Amino acid sequence: MDNAAIEEMFETLGPVTIRRMFGGKGIYFEGVIFALEVDGEILLKGDAESAPEFEQAGSRQWAYDGKGKTVKMPYWSIPDAALDDPDEMARWVRIAYAAALRSKK
Repeated sequence: MDNAAIEEMFETLGPVTIRRMFGGKGIYFEGVIFALEVDGEILLKGDAESAPEFEQAGSRQWAYDGKGKTVKMPYWSIPDAALDDPDEMARWVRIAYAAALRSKK
């Protein structure tokens, strides 16, 4: 996904910064990473508080194979309902940013 599309996706939060990392992109707002782009997919930051919401919405947690062991990361796929509804997307973006702020503490 190109940077302009990512910026548009998160415009309800405000201007985001995008940095290349690990073959993907980190997406930041006010210096806090709250989303990733990996293999063309946007993943939103989750935590213990927001994970049940992501699960209930049908999102899947990002995991990768780390030397024969599955490693789950605190990032989730965007719920399908948010992909076609800007208001719903804005809600999930705020949830991800709140999770990112909590994880900084």
